[in-house]
Amino acid sequence: MSKLDTKLKIAIQKSGRLHERCVRFIESCGIKFPKNKSVLKAEAHNFPMQFLFLRDDDIPACVAEGVADVGMVGLNEVEETAENVDIVKRLGFSKCRMSLAVPKNMEYNGLQDLSGKTIATSYPRILQNYLKENQVEARVHQISGSVEIAPSVGMADAVFDIVSSGSTLMSNGLKEIKPTVLKSEAVLIANRNLDTEQQAILDKLTFRMDALLEAQNFKYLMFNFPTTSKEEIVNIIPGLKSPTIVPLSNSNWSALHSVVEEDVFWDKIDNLKSAGAEDIIVLPIEKIIR
Repeated sequence: MSKLDTKLKIAIQKSGRLHERCVRFIESCGIKFPKNKSVLKAEAHNFPMQFLFLRDDDIPACVAEGVADVGMVGLNEVEETAENVDIVKRLGFSKCRMSLAVPKNMEYNGLQDLSGKTIATSYPRILQNYLKENQVEARVHQISGSVEIAPSVGMADAVFDIVSSGSTLMSNGLKEIKPTVLKSEAVLIANRNLDTEQQAILDKLTFRMDALLEAQNFKYLMFNFPTTSKEEIVNIIPGLKSPTIVPLSNSNWSALHSVVEEDVFWDKIDNLKSAGAEDIIVLPIEKIIR
């Protein structure tokens, strides 16, 4: 295959919520490709990339074995399969936690209360490692789904599963145990033996991803302020390097344009208003390229 023909093969989940988030994220990176749920392989129109649509728990192995060069999958699947892949980047979406839970009416004072108990889970490797690290002797019962129902039907004394809001646990009469075992999110993983051309394409992809991820933490800020307050205003909102100050037709007033971290803006809003800032506009930013 010539350098011009080289394509980076990327595996993403073939259906479900993570599939939808990955598709939106890739499209936000300016990469266009056909979307047909009955097709398990597709090629990008404007980027050297081929898509493979797979089960999420198959993605780490496919990347490790070179069936795919890279993949987008939950960190929980990477940890559970323990495949020989590199985690290239945390993607910041599809965040969840992996937690233990017990029946609401069970007296619980600490992890040692699970000694001798049976714990149902679809993630036995992660759970067994956690129990071993904490010196808890418990039986791990692996089931493929409907983990939360296990205690109520007498299959297990506790469960270990993915938790988002916790509503599913509560509706099944369970309470979550702290601390969280694993905080998961979507990650980009890669085969450890990419050739030069594949690595070059991956670098271009991560450059686009970085621009998108960077922008999520920032806002574009515009407001008017009394010109006499310029020094005070600039000290409050310095911007990425330096804000843009624009004189208005009324010489007593100026406008400021700046890019700021969202958390910083909310911390400084009262100070800005006290310094005379008016007509404050905050806009989302699509991408930031450093």
